[in-house]
Amino acid sequence: MAKERNLRLRVLSGATRFVPRLRRVAAGYAAKLACSALFHSGRELEAILREDLEGIPGAELSVDRERREVRARVRDCERRALWREDIGGVLLHEDEQLSFPQLPPRAAPQPSQPWPGGEEVPAEWPLPAAARAALSEVLDEAFAEPGPKPRRTRAVVIVQRGQLVAERYAPGFDAAMPLLGWSMTKSVVNALCGRLVAQGKLDVQDRIGAPEWSAPGDPRAELTFDQLLRMSSGLRFWEQYWNPFSHVVGMLFAERSTGAHAAEFPLVAKPDARWSYASGTSNILARAARERASSDLAESLAYPYRELFDKLGMHSARFELDASGNFVGSSFCWATARDWARFGQLYLQRGAWGGEQLLPQGWWDYTRRPTPRAPAGEYGAHFWLNAGRGSKRMHPGLPDELVMARGFEEQSVTIVPSRELVIVRLGQTGHRPAWDFDGFVAGVLKALPE
Repeated sequence: MAKERNLRLRVLSGATRFVPRLRRVAAGYAAKLACSALFHSGRELEAILREDLEGIPGAELSVDRERREVRARVRDCERRALWREDIGGVLLHEDEQLSFPQLPPRAAPQPSQPWPGGEEVPAEWPLPAAARAALSEVLDEAFAEPGPKPRRTRAVVIVQRGQLVAERYAPGFDAAMPLLGWSMTKSVVNALCGRLVAQGKLDVQDRIGAPEWSAPGDPRAELTFDQLLRMSSGLRFWEQYWNPFSHVVGMLFAERSTGAHAAEFPLVAKPDARWSYASGTSNILARAARERASSDLAESLAYPYRELFDKLGMHSARFELDASGNFVGSSFCWATARDWARFGQLYLQRGAWGGEQLLPQGWWDYTRRPTPRAPAGEYGAHFWLNAGRGSKRMHPGLPDELVMARGFEEQSVTIVPSRELVIVRLGQTGHRPAWDFDGFVAGVLKALPE
């Protein structure tokens, strides 16, 4: 896998000399990632170039800190991204400016309150001495760099029975630093849809109603929220992050509207006839969910913050937009490790938080019900599962009850219901074999008291 990825990076480096679209994608990736990492995470530019942008050879960045703008140049192609406090970083196209309405002020965090209501945590992990020692060894291994390919674990937070029992951060990272969830954002789209269902604004059997499908007789017009939540739409989409020619890379870094672009793809299978993981599906969903939230743009953009993040105390969270003003539901939600743990805890508590049922009764069971066509019982409704039988499970050595939000470069929020456990791991693992997800989760389970 590592050799294959290095080959692809060399191909990308050479291909940018000749293919304008690849230069556009590469420059867009560099501008977008650097903008949010600089102005939201507060990281150093040199570290971003060295680690996060190592796959964009020759990218040149210029930063305007007053305007909160990053420009990235790859050969003759320049792209730019702008950061705004209320909405995060946006990759712009040509000379356009940010014209989205200003969102209302968000609820204030409560730093002096105990977690999860605030950021106050015990000075010492609240575990028996033997469990503390065993868990410390697991975290030592999680942050170690034993092989030639970097693991780059950046943050781990472990919550059991609603209490933060362990956390650790790599040098240069801390509890206050928001980090990108990549495809864990898809699970945020699940929560957004669930909140709309709870408020009576949506039924999962409703048709999506994408404008691109409005022509008489277009079979895509029959597609439902449920079919898209379960990645069973039948729409054509090529999902491969390491391939610069894939649909997902072009959608995220070359197209102005991620949802509109994804909705243009044709059906290649009957709905519900096959399962196919596709980031385009999530962006169609995110656009449709935003429109269901409100017909007023400002209200619909504020909806995830007012109805989800701020209620959970996820004050660091930003659900970023594309240039057309839609949430990039496949990929661009940022939050601290503690806030990602709050998100997992919401599902462990079956959608209840602070005395309010944010997600509807039964949404947890709906979310973790295996999608019929997922071959190994590995997918529910925009969450990963471990529900297959025996060796057909995604993670044969781990409990079949696992429910997981997973993201590119080995981001994960892992929920273990019977142990009342949420495990968050954030990092930048470019070479998948460098991170042993199964061994890490198994180590945590073994170390913690039941």
